[in-house]
Amino acid sequence: MSDATPSRPQPDFDALTRDIAEVPAVEVIVTVAVNLMSAAAVKLGLTEEGEAHKDLDEARKLVHALAGLLDAGATEISSFHAAPLRDGLKSLQLAFREASLVPDEPGQGPGEKYTGPVYG
Repeated sequence: MSDATPSRPQPDFDALTRDIAEVPAVEVIVTVAVNLMSAAAVKLGLTEEGEAHKDLDEARKLVHALAGLLDAGATEISSFHAAPLRDGLKSLQLAFREASLVPDEPGQGPGEKYTGPVYG
């Protein structure tokens, strides 16, 4: 038997760097926001599998990070991109409030530090 490990093809970091250099910042910010929204929806149990992936602690972190990103990036991505993302964020915040057995006080829910209180 040989101790040699099978070699794996190495990623072409130069090509990856060139690719990301061509992507506008707005696209990167929006893509990250959509990924955070999707992950939060899964952790809130809003997917077909529902309860199987529900984890409100993880959802709180994701919604909070999304709110911070949108708060910091809103002026950079224009209202054309920011408005639907804010609507999605509010929907996630409301879903979190509904899913919580012991709801947070207004202004204390995930991301409300950035958005202000969210009411149902």
